[in-house]
Order: sequence, then structure tokens, then C-alpha cells
Amino acid sequence: MVTEMLQQYQLKEISHWIFDMDGTLTISQHDFEFIRSKLGLPSQVPILEALHDMPESQAEPLWLRLNELEEHFAEKSSLMHGAVELLEKLSVQGAELAVLTRNTMPVVEKTLQACGLEHFFPVKHRLDRDSCTPKPSPDGIHQLLALWNADANNAVMVGDYLYDLQAGKSAGVTTIHLDTGRGVDWPEYTDIKVNRLAEIEAMI
Repeated sequence: MVTEMLQQYQLKEISHWIFDMDGTLTISQHDFEFIRSKLGLPSQVPILEALHDMPESQAEPLWLRLNELEEHFAEKSSLMHGAVELLEKLSVQGAELAVLTRNTMPVVEKTLQACGLEHFFPVKHRLDRDSCTPKPSPDGIHQLLALWNADANNAVMVGDYLYDLQAGKSAGVTTIHLDTGRGVDWPEYTDIKVNRLAEIEAMI
């Protein structure tokens, strides 16, 4: 309890916030098993990593198909409850905000526009899978910290999935796991766990 209270107190002091997009700021409609089936991939395999491991000639048409499928699902995204309130509060406090996602930039832009969140994130603060080595690599977080000239102890990574937390932990930033009902915990990579974005808002 003392550790949790200390983390929450420190959260008030953090001024650099990095968010996953699908499943964190937005309610994703992505059906990953459907996408895998359309790409001819086995169930549960990481899609990006599987395509990267293929010969270029084999992977190229699959990348194009993946982009098409992701853009289709992006238009169906909806706003995660509490996202606007949290981002507005952080903006008023003068925090730097960024999105770090394994999607492509067209998908990022479509999703943010569909959910009315684009004004919170300057273009240079939106990192997609082509801007950096995708999560769980900490590369994107390192790039943002360098852009902001910020230390890791003054930054937080918020996400709903293992890759978000692994990236944050590897980069040395505070990690917040938004558990949206997946029923899986990753305590070794999680500093703070919440079930709703409103819980984060209440801590800052």
C-alpha cells in the first residue's frame, strides 16, 4: 500500500505521457484472429513479427493486405470512456502527450479523427510502426524522450497490453496497465494497474 501511494503521488509530478491507442484511448474493433486468417497466419502469432520474418517477396503483398484490413477497422473505432477527460486534464496541466502504436500512420490519423482526439497529439508526437522499432521495443519511447529532452523518471507509458508495458519497463518509465477485462496481469512489467482511465485522472 505504501508503494502504491508513493507511485500515485509521483504520478502527479510526471509531465510526459505516452499512450497506446487501440484498447487504451480507443475501443478497438480489430479482430486479430480474423486478420491472421486473411493473412494465412497461425492463431495467436504476433502479426508484425511474423511478416518481418518472411522473405520480402512473400511478405510484401501481406503487408499491403494488413494495411487495408487495419484501415477498415480504424473507421469503426470508438472513444474509450474517460479518455477525453484525462487528456484534457493533462493538457491543462501542460503535459506533453504522445501516441505510440504498432499501427501505420494512416490508421493512427483515421482512428484519432474518428474519436475526436487528434487535437491532443501534435503530428511529431505520433509514432507508428514505421517511425520506430515496434513495441515491445523501447525505441519509440526513447525517441519521444529525446524529442522532449526528458528523463525516463518524468515519463509514463499507458497501455492495455503486454507489449506496452514491456516497452515502458525497458525504457525505464513508469508503466500503467489499463485492464479492460482481458483477464491477464503482467505484474513484473506494471507499476500501476487501473480498470478505468478515470482512475488515472483521479491520481493526477
